[in-house]
Amino acid sequence: MSVKAMMATILQDQMTSRGINSLSRSDYEEIVEHLVEQLRELELSLAARELAGKHEPK
Repeated sequence: MSVKAMMATILQDQMTSRGINSLSRSDYEEIVEHLVEQLRELELSLAARELAGKHEPK
């Protein structure tokens, strides 16, 4: 089982425990894919910011 599939299962379990049962498995997978992409973008942004900070004159 892939990490994304495991994350989708965890998300589904968490949503079900909160009474949300209207989403399909593909909905959970799509949400996880979107979250992973947002995390990648954030990681790149933070890395670029850190790199830019190291090159600023002091």
